[in-house]
Amino acid sequence: MMENIFGKNLPELTEVVQAMGLPKFRGKQLAEWLYKKSAADFHSMNNLPKGLREKLAESYTIERAVPSAQLHSADGKTSKFLLSFADGAGVETVLMRQPYGNSICVSSQVGCSMGCCFCASTLHGMVRSLTAGEMLAQTMYINDLLAEEGQKVDTVVIMGSGEPLLNYENVLKYIRMLHEDYCLGMSYRSITLSTSGIVPNIYRLAQEELPVTLSISLHAPEDALRSELMPVNMKYPLAEVVKAGREYGELTHRRVTYEYILIDGVNDNLRQAKELTALLRGQLASVNLIPINPVAERNWQRPAPERISFFARYLTDHHITATVRREMGNDIQAACGQLRNKHLESR
Repeated sequence: MMENIFGKNLPELTEVVQAMGLPKFRGKQLAEWLYKKSAADFHSMNNLPKGLREKLAESYTIERAVPSAQLHSADGKTSKFLLSFADGAGVETVLMRQPYGNSICVSSQVGCSMGCCFCASTLHGMVRSLTAGEMLAQTMYINDLLAEEGQKVDTVVIMGSGEPLLNYENVLKYIRMLHEDYCLGMSYRSITLSTSGIVPNIYRLAQEELPVTLSISLHAPEDALRSELMPVNMKYPLAEVVKAGREYGELTHRRVTYEYILIDGVNDNLRQAKELTALLRGQLASVNLIPINPVAERNWQRPAPERISFFARYLTDHHITATVRREMGNDIQAACGQLRNKHLESR
């Protein structure tokens, strides 16, 4: 079985060409063909020696993401893609056309093991982690679509299906490749990683000296409710998660974002607004309030608009930076896991 070359970084590609008896600069050329020029086959790489192209074709494949399904919002601003890989596994990737540029939400695992009770990604359990190449393939698929319009991917959010910090090595390799000039040349500050709170790897990420934005899913200001909503809280309690977030901000000088899904009658009352304020006071942080995108299997509802405004206003009035997430793609069920689940059920 031939090896997939897509997803190898420059040092790995340099090893490939040097093993074939060629100088290392051929590795940079190969990288640019794969990631800047989106070459689908080796024979089109016309500045590589013919012998190298033939050897590569004998030993490697170029496996990119293949679309299985897609949905587009009525306003044309949000598109969701179900992208499949060689083993048939599928993940969701979302394109959001924001005022500040094109943002994509990338999945890091097929399915999810975290068991958050408001999320569709976990309904069919965890299948496997994605490779760095498979995360990059999601990005490149959308970047190629945008290139046809003279545009590109401007920001990346690793917030799709899966827990990125449980796929640490592959996620870090993917982030580093996004930054390389032979790939997208993206600023680390244009990349956000979202975690449910895997405390040891929050500290580990802080030591990487990569100024990526960290987003932590909080969703409750006290342990009993957070454990009910997010089973991971039983392993990494709220105080430990917030302490890790505080230290991440101090070490990286990057503002940490705390995600807080607002669920009607569950976590949206005055007492909880007060508890959340006390929990985050004095930290280099902001709160992103997310009215829940209802999932049929979960039976949760979003609060009324005035309830959402009240919660946001209370935080702001008490010196906690808070925003309500701009909703995009509700008409195409853009929340994580919904398109994949529909596809699995139809099969």
